[in-house]
Amino acid sequence: MDHALTLADVSIPRHLALMAGLAMFSAIIVRVMISIGVPDRPNARSAHTVVTPKSGGVGIVAAFLLGVLLLYRYGHVSRLSEGNFIGVISAAALMAAVSFVDDLFDVSFLIKLAAQLVAASVAVFAGLWVHVFLLPFIGPVDIGWFGIALTLVFILFVTNAMNFIDGLNGLAAGVTLISCLFLAGIAAAYSGFFVYTAALLLAGGVLGFLPFNFPNAKIFMGDVGSQFCGFMLAIFGIAAARYGSEPLSFLLVPLLLSGVLFDVAFTLLRRLVAGENIAQAHRGHLYQLAQRTGMDARLVAILHWCFASLGGLTAIAFLCAASIWRLPILVLPFLVQCAWLWFVVTRARRANLPHW
Repeated sequence: MDHALTLADVSIPRHLALMAGLAMFSAIIVRVMISIGVPDRPNARSAHTVVTPKSGGVGIVAAFLLGVLLLYRYGHVSRLSEGNFIGVISAAALMAAVSFVDDLFDVSFLIKLAAQLVAASVAVFAGLWVHVFLLPFIGPVDIGWFGIALTLVFILFVTNAMNFIDGLNGLAAGVTLISCLFLAGIAAAYSGFFVYTAALLLAGGVLGFLPFNFPNAKIFMGDVGSQFCGFMLAIFGIAAARYGSEPLSFLLVPLLLSGVLFDVAFTLLRRLVAGENIAQAHRGHLYQLAQRTGMDARLVAILHWCFASLGGLTAIAFLCAASIWRLPILVLPFLVQCAWLWFVVTRARRANLPHW
C-alpha cells in the first residue's frame, strides 16, 4: 500500500524528467517499429487509404515497463505492497504479449477476450480489485466477493473500449495522455503515489508515440498499444479506488473516459438491438460516423481529447464538491455525450449513411 505521505514528499521535477526520458525512449522504439512494424493494409472498414505500419504501441509498452521496473527498484515512495506490485508488472507484461500476438496474427475475438481475461485475473488475484464503492448520497458500499467479478468486467470493458476507439489518428493516444495527466495530478493530491507515478510513466510512453501518429500517421499504435493503454488505465482506476491515504472514487477513470465508454456502450447496444454480430468489425461507432459524414478526422480526435479533459475537470469537481452537488456534477459529461450523439446521428441521416 502507498505510504502515508504528502505531495511535498514527492519530487515532481524528477518525475517529470523521468517522463520526458521515457518519451524519448518510446520515440526511439517507435522509429524502429516504423521500419519493421507489421503492415496495416487498408480495407473497407479502414479510415486510412495507404499501407501504414502498426504496432507502434510497442514503444509505449517498452517505455512503461522500463519505467515500472525502475519504480519497483527505486521508487519506495510510490510502491504498492510486494504482491500487488508484482501483480501489476506481470499483468502488464502479459497484456502486452497478448495484444502483440493479436497484431501479428489477428486472432479471433473470443481467443482475444479469453487472453485478456487471463491477464486481468493476474492483476485481480494479486489483490487489485475493489469491493468498497463510495457512492454519492449513500457513502461506502461493500459488495464483498462480488467485487472480483465486477472488477474483471470493468477491466475487460475498458481494455476493449480503447481498442474499439482506436480508429482515427491520435484519438486513442491523445485520450490516454490526457487521462494519465489528470490521473497523476488527482492521485498526487490524494496521496495515491503509485497511481501518480505509474500514470506519468504511461504518459511518457504515449508522449513519445503521439507525434508519429498525429496529425498524420507514420505508424499506428495497433492492438498492442490500444489494448495495453486501456488495460493500464483500468488498473490505475482500481488502484486509485483502493490505495492511498484517501481512496478515490471508482468513477474516476469512467469519467476520464466518458467519451470512449459512451461511444462503445451506445454502439454495442444499438448493434444488439439491430441483431448484428457485435464481435464482427464494423464502422458504426459514433466517431467513425462523424468522420464518414465529412468531419475532419483531426477535429473528431481533438473533440475526444476535449471529452477526456471535461471528464478530468468533472472528476476534480466531483471530488471537491459537497455531497449534495456530486450527482448533478456527474450528469454533465453524460449530457455532453447525448449532445454529441444527437449531432452525429443528425449528420449521418442527412448523409444517408446505412442504419441512420
